[in-house]
Amino acid sequence: MSAVAPDATATPLQPPGRPATRWLILAVICVAQLTVVLDNTVLNVAVPSLTGGLGASTADVQWMLNAYSLVLSGLLLIAGNSADRYGRKKMLVIGLVLFGLASLAASLAQAPGQLIAARAAMGVGGALLVTTTLAVVMQVFDDTDRPKAIGIWSSVNSLGFAAGPLIGGVLLDHFWWGSLFLVNLPVAAIAVVAVVALVPESRTRGGERPDVLGALLSMIGMVGVVYAIISGPSDGWLSGRVLAAVAVGVVGLGLFALWELRHPHPMLDMHFFSNRPFIGAVSGGILVAFGMGGSMFLLTQHIQLVLGYGPLDAGLRMAPLALTVVLINFTGLGARLMPRFGTPEMIVTGMSLLAGGLAAISLLGGRSYGGMLFGLIVMGVGVSIAMPTMANAIMSAIPPAKAGVGAGVNGTLMEFGQGLGVAVLGAVLNSRFAALLPVVAAGAGSLPAALARTRTAEERAAVHDAFAAGIGTSQLVGAAAVFLGGLIAAVLLRRAERAGDAAGRDESVGGADGEAVGQGAGPNPAPAPAE
Repeated sequence: MSAVAPDATATPLQPPGRPATRWLILAVICVAQLTVVLDNTVLNVAVPSLTGGLGASTADVQWMLNAYSLVLSGLLLIAGNSADRYGRKKMLVIGLVLFGLASLAASLAQAPGQLIAARAAMGVGGALLVTTTLAVVMQVFDDTDRPKAIGIWSSVNSLGFAAGPLIGGVLLDHFWWGSLFLVNLPVAAIAVVAVVALVPESRTRGGERPDVLGALLSMIGMVGVVYAIISGPSDGWLSGRVLAAVAVGVVGLGLFALWELRHPHPMLDMHFFSNRPFIGAVSGGILVAFGMGGSMFLLTQHIQLVLGYGPLDAGLRMAPLALTVVLINFTGLGARLMPRFGTPEMIVTGMSLLAGGLAAISLLGGRSYGGMLFGLIVMGVGVSIAMPTMANAIMSAIPPAKAGVGAGVNGTLMEFGQGLGVAVLGAVLNSRFAALLPVVAAGAGSLPAALARTRTAEERAAVHDAFAAGIGTSQLVGAAAVFLGGLIAAVLLRRAERAGDAAGRDESVGGADGEAVGQGAGPNPAPAPAE
């Protein structure tokens, strides 16, 4: 085996003499990750409170919700690169401190502009947390325990999605809207102390200059694309604002790719995208996030607007999805099955189950919760198998010294896929809904607007049926996209495994002693000792 270059090394996987602390470290990492996920969901139930308490307009509320996602998405690659360069533990602590201070500022906001600025600052801290938490998991756990650790880390995302609306509803029932942010302070403070005491430092050696232009172009490109995805449903996909954002995003990302190919020390090595395991995992990851983001968007409306439950009851009825994911990942079932069945089979199985759950909700959910409950549990099993396997495949296709960048790529895919799922499935819903509306409500842009135009119970029932049909069609489209993504990812990964096996046989016959880094979806090579 050839030696790893000096600028591609990192500190040891775990601190000498303290191997048992790795699971305690994971608990700390999960707490830090949970604060980020909760903040992305907890605010959705607070829209009426923000409108009344701050006198916020509809546009203000949209920016309060989206400022966090925009900044987070734009900075993920930069945050991952900074963690690799300057130290993952250091960036994790900085991210927690920034997140806590910005949460305090948000809780004290007296005007919409102040809250929007605070949310943007929280996005900076959130980007550091998303990338460093997964990077630390990659450094602390060895090949044996890593799949289970990533599974537990992934389950935190599902737990946050389910718990966010519940926690938000409870807090708003007893306190003012600022409590949604104030609750982050003790969590961040405890996490900082635990990280300083337990988490080992790891970083990439190397004295090369930072890729400033690459960082700027990546941020411009990602912000443009994500802004277009967020604004498209409300402003119209062919509006000047959305088209301009798409143009800025595409040009920015194109220039970023060209610059990274020419830069001697790129922030993101674009040659990763010629790696079949990486491409397979990336394509599957986008479509898993597509299915999850779009389905959560649709399920919320299905439970509240079709089945008639309130926000808190809706959150409780979506909880089985997250509980299934948490139960399976914490038992390590997926990690035990992966060596037996292999990465491609695990991915196609998980995504097929996710697609089947979406289809079951569409076909069986109807106007009762029983069919939906079955679909939610099937979706949970699929997510618990597919998402950790995909994250492990992405991270395993990238050298350990680039763990932060790998986590940034993984986080960017999740944000992009979720936003795309909401946008595309939302467009399918609106199109189908408009096509099925009765004449009296034709042209209405939403369910409330359509109901306002009705005069009889029969007309209202027809509007509800049209909306339910639109939800069902959207869920079937999401199921088809997820299933197709599973097949594509599995085929690419299977071909990569076969190519890797053939190359290994040729290498052994020819007596070659070289080894390519990151040419497979299998385990990472262990990092060289720290400096």
